[in-house]
Amino acid sequence: MDRPVGADISRWEGLISGPRPGRMRDRRGRGPRGPMALPGPLSPRSVPAHRAPRAAFDRLVGDIVAALDHHFEIESDHVDLVVEEAPMLPPEWTDEVPLSILVPSVRGSRVVLFRMPITHRGAGSRDVLEDLVWSVILDRLSEVWHISPDDLDPRRPD
Repeated sequence: MDRPVGADISRWEGLISGPRPGRMRDRRGRGPRGPMALPGPLSPRSVPAHRAPRAAFDRLVGDIVAALDHHFEIESDHVDLVVEEAPMLPPEWTDEVPLSILVPSVRGSRVVLFRMPITHRGAGSRDVLEDLVWSVILDRLSEVWHISPDDLDPRRPD
């Protein structure tokens, strides 16, 4: 006996070749894990970078304000747009939670958008959320500038 027991691997050649092909099992329903699931130097280029919900919402509001930039230059009333997490409501509050408020200030007006109520109501998809944010911003700006929201909307064909 020149080989110890179990040393005959000729029958396994070609069968053992590294990681298993195909999808790995997701035992606990938490989605993919490891370097292939996260963006990084080992991830494929098709994996998108993760963006926190707050940052994604702020970017959406920034894109909308950028699209409305020419109105901010034309109108004489100064408007600040601010994003807050949620409104501070008294315990006896029974009405619907507001999506935004308009606060007059010494310098002009301040529009406060509440991220959590807006994202909760627009939870259907990215398009639903985007349309809701557009409508909230346009409604508040139309109050400040006394213009119809339809006239402010750059997405509307002329």
